[in-house]
Amino acid sequence: MKMLRAGLAVMACIAAAWLAGCAGPAPYVYRYVPGKTAVLEGVVAEAPPGAPWAVRKAVMAANEIAGRPYLRGGGHGSGEAAGYDCSGAVSHVLVAAGQAPSAAPSGAFRSYGRRGRGEWITVYARRGHVFMVIAGLRFESGWGWQTQGPRWSMESRTTRGFSVRHPSGL
Repeated sequence: MKMLRAGLAVMACIAAAWLAGCAGPAPYVYRYVPGKTAVLEGVVAEAPPGAPWAVRKAVMAANEIAGRPYLRGGGHGSGEAAGYDCSGAVSHVLVAAGQAPSAAPSGAFRSYGRRGRGEWITVYARRGHVFMVIAGLRFESGWGWQTQGPRWSMESRTTRGFSVRHPSGL
């Protein structure tokens, strides 16, 4: 009987660990942290004063395209685009910040940079969609607004099914 209980306890621990791993990454939830979080003013964001230069450049690049329309395949060519899709928007920001060599499709971001959340920039990618969080603010084209184009948001959002990545050092 003792062996059966011990076996059941071990199986329960394994099942709990497996289920915890199936839950995926924690959802994005906006939390203001003084000195670490960008401030949203209307449709543009302002980087924290002490943010690294690459983060300030990322915020500036996102501000340049925030509010542009959604355009499937937009943002993958050279120069400015009339509109941006999710991966075009994320690519635009990362290239402008010196954190990516060129534009990439959403699925390619599943292996971008390093694993886990970054201190300043985090990329959430899955097959078919990608978005990012820069200095605590979410930048995305799609979820919550259907397909209206890239925008900043403080709205919470699920990250289930996404790989969580970040640029090295950020």
